Amino acid sequence: MARTTDDLSATRPQTEGMAIQVIERATRLLDALASEREPVALKQLAAVTGLHPSTAHRILNDLVLARYVDRVDNGIYQLGMRLLELGSLVRGRLNVREAAIDAMQALHKLTGQTVNLSIQQGDEIVYVDRAWSERSGMQVVRAIGGRAPLHLTSTGKLFLSVADARQVRAYVTRTGLAGNTRNSITEMDALERELALVRRHGYARDNEELELGVRCIAAGIRDDNGRLVAGLSISAPAERLQDGWVQQLVETARTISGALGFEPGRAS
Repeated sequence: MARTTDDLSATRPQTEGMAIQVIERATRLLDALASEREPVALKQLAAVTGLHPSTAHRILNDLVLARYVDRVDNGIYQLGMRLLELGSLVRGRLNVREAAIDAMQALHKLTGQTVNLSIQQGDEIVYVDRAWSERSGMQVVRAIGGRAPLHLTSTGKLFLSVADARQVRAYVTRTGLAGNTRNSITEMDALERELALVRRHGYARDNEELELGVRCIAAGIRDDNGRLVAGLSISAPAERLQDGWVQQLVETARTISGALGFEPGRAS
């Protein structure tokens, strides 16, 4: 018998409620593990969290599969490495913002244009901070938290330029290199030529590829391990962007990288 729209609407809150309940129970288990220095037995975890042992066991199994929890012995658990990895990512991103803000403000004051700080998430960049003012000459087209495809942005091209050929091909396959404007790069050969220029020059450009009337230049920010962790970019009305800003942009990105512990020659 077919289910009606009303039937589906009635079951949706129940499904959502069950999902929230599972998340809440998983959080209780993670908090219980975090409160102990040593691995914890299932029986103790069940007692501390108030969960039935079978329920705790089922949720812990899922957390083990996702690497949020490690099973060190039969019925004995501890926090997993995935949490450390996520914590390092969050800490690194917060550190980038803290290290960059003063330098971004100085670069904005020098150029009078919008200065963006962006990171990579999957096949997109995410704008995480910005220095700008009304005198920048244009409205901000991407809010903090906004996203854009890698191949359409100057910062995105930086990240693609450090990827290997296999990763770039996979990106092209996944995205199809969809374009936003008549200037967008939509062919693999053109993208490869563009990335070669980025590697040669040490900075990247967006020539009205994301938004008509807006051009950008970007330089990379690296951490103490030499990894590219963010891009610093200047966005300006197409007719106002000056090549003379490139050197100051690169130097500013280098200063921020130094604040994160990067030493030249350690790029990866």
